[in-house]
Amino acid sequence: MCSGRVDLEFVLRALANGMDGVFIGGCRLGECNYVTHGNYHALNMALLCKKIMAHIGLNPDRLRIEFMSAGEGNLFTEVVDDFTKQVRGLGPLGKGEGEDLEPEVLQERLREVTKLVPYIKLMMNPKLSQRLSPAEREDFYTTEEIDALFSEVASYFIDPEKCQACQICLRRCPVEAIIGAKNQIHVIDQDKCIKCGTCFEACPPRFGAVTKITGGPVPPPIPEDERALARKGKGAEA
Repeated sequence: MCSGRVDLEFVLRALANGMDGVFIGGCRLGECNYVTHGNYHALNMALLCKKIMAHIGLNPDRLRIEFMSAGEGNLFTEVVDDFTKQVRGLGPLGKGEGEDLEPEVLQERLREVTKLVPYIKLMMNPKLSQRLSPAEREDFYTTEEIDALFSEVASYFIDPEKCQACQICLRRCPVEAIIGAKNQIHVIDQDKCIKCGTCFEACPPRFGAVTKITGGPVPPPIPEDERALARKGKGAEA
């Protein structure tokens, strides 16, 4: 499998499942057999993941990515042995030097970040495919950039007073996070929402029913038994 297919979510899932460290091995940079150079994507993903790990209180040294050819078995053994010793030296996940995270706190942070993976990839997409020189890798993602990434996460809410149940946002949502039907006010399932903003862009301007919320709570959805849209018939009073 091409290392470019190693998703950010894979690493987070491994940590959530109790792994103390994650190793990613890929072909040598610049020697892609398929011209896709997915190993650069893997490198950029790993650099991003390290910064995210530091953001949630984990030692980024628990993740390592190395590049070598299939014929370098001895090098692979040396690298894996070295990484194994390094992880053992760090100690159990969440309890290493500078970590001190209770298991439930760590799991909650990993769940929250994993839920935002589609949003993170969307926001960081311009950087994920760049071919970096060794000198560019250290500060490719800055701490300030990662802090802003999480502090500026937007949520989306459908105003029941403006929704016309046109189903445009419902049909466009890539994860089916919008609940609704014909003549039924739509509601966004915040647990399924990936913060992509598709609904915000799809809602017709004449309705303007989708609101983007940053830095504040999302209003609770209206009860299911109140979602029927009452349309005014011809001749009805204005």
